Amino acid sequence: MAHIRYTPASEAGPRLSALYDRYANARGELDNILRIHSLNPPSMEHHYDLYRHLMAGPSPLSRVQREMIAVTVSACNDCFY
Repeated sequence: MAHIRYTPASEAGPRLSALYDRYANARGELDNILRIHSLNPPSMEHHYDLYRHLMAGPSPLSRVQREMIAVTVSACNDCFY
């Protein structure tokens, strides 16, 4: 798996730190898929907005169906997520 450089929370400026706090999961951790956007904070916001739209926005598919599709595609791609 490729390694992508990111800014650790301890080195994040005020804007990035606020994004880390906003998008942290219930355990207070930021998913790696979002962390890689730390070098371009606006892309983190856009990525999260796209994810929320696709997974929770209006759709003929239920949330469960969308999750099943995401899991299947990830498995086919040998992707951790």
